[in-house]
Amino acid sequence: MADTPNAPAKTNNPKPMLKPADPRFSCGPVKKHPGWSFDALRDAQLSRTHRAGAAVAKITEALDRTHALLGLPEDYRVALMPGSDTGAMEAAIWSLLGARGTDVFGWDVFGSRWIVDTRDELKLKDLRVFKAAAGEIPDLSQYDGTRDAVFTYNGTAAGVRIPDFDWIPADREGLTICDATSAAFALEIDWSKIDVLTFSWQKCMGGEAQHGMLIMGPRAIERLNSYKPDWPIPNVLQMHAGDKADMKLYEGSTLNTPSLMCVEDYLAALKWASKIGGLPALQQRCRDNFASLDAWVQKSAWVEYLCEDESVRSPVSVTLKYSAPEMANASTEEQWAMTARISALLEQENAGLDISMHRASVPGIRIWCGPTVDSDDLAALGPWLDWAYAEALDAG
Repeated sequence: MADTPNAPAKTNNPKPMLKPADPRFSCGPVKKHPGWSFDALRDAQLSRTHRAGAAVAKITEALDRTHALLGLPEDYRVALMPGSDTGAMEAAIWSLLGARGTDVFGWDVFGSRWIVDTRDELKLKDLRVFKAAAGEIPDLSQYDGTRDAVFTYNGTAAGVRIPDFDWIPADREGLTICDATSAAFALEIDWSKIDVLTFSWQKCMGGEAQHGMLIMGPRAIERLNSYKPDWPIPNVLQMHAGDKADMKLYEGSTLNTPSLMCVEDYLAALKWASKIGGLPALQQRCRDNFASLDAWVQKSAWVEYLCEDESVRSPVSVTLKYSAPEMANASTEEQWAMTARISALLEQENAGLDISMHRASVPGIRIWCGPTVDSDDLAALGPWLDWAYAEALDAG
């Protein structure tokens, strides 16, 4: 029998019988890994200084496990930074840029943040900005390998990712600085094309917020050793010790006091990942999750992907726009109101939480398909989305 669209009925709209076992589909902070409990925190070095031997050992273990799980080249270094991914990215931007021209590519909320940092805050003299509308990506071929590049791997709010790393020359002279907060542990990374990469614990690994990770390749370390910007750098972004790279950052030292409870929680996530098969297993879970949700999207009569180009469509943070005439032709305010009604209905039923699009994006629905989510829960979510849309449409 041929597939029929999941067109929600306007009347006699029964609730689906099967609910997701876990209704948490937020794109950040994201769901904890399967099997998580508060017991994961029992060995946390609570009420200890982060400079104590046992605490430093925990932080160092987190850095080492990150290095191993991501399969980093031996000469790449990992540091724990304050301020989540934003803090890690801004530390790199403020400490490394200005030595040569810079190209910034933005097509997402945070990609736009890096444009503001480089253009309006640092006021880089030799700056080129490449922007794209929501659901699209700039022409990456415009990147000049003699320059530094700042870009986002996976635009969490836009649902758009880079297609590959082929646009980055292997013999580049500039540094590549990549915001990979919703890509690390989920998508393939060509480390030969990356000099700096950042992410946060609260995304793919389901850790707690406010801690960022900074990965530095040897070319980035050399930039720190040979160049220091002439603008003031706040202490929480400071990667220099005098005029050289502060190498203690990659040995368990931190710029401010981290939460050792959160460190323990991140360690639990890293151990879970290793137990289920490491990076290949995490990436396969993402592919399975996206396939499960995609099966519903392909049949839907009222939503479609915000990103129309499949080659750059994110399989991790999936963004959907309204396609049914009654909503596709509605005003932006009416579309946001529809999203609010759908979200409220799903939360009331405990069938799907935090599925609204990012407030700085366009109205619609956003669903996390990262490795801590289970594909069965995504399969169960689709019928509930259909039900909530029909209910919200009737109520509207």
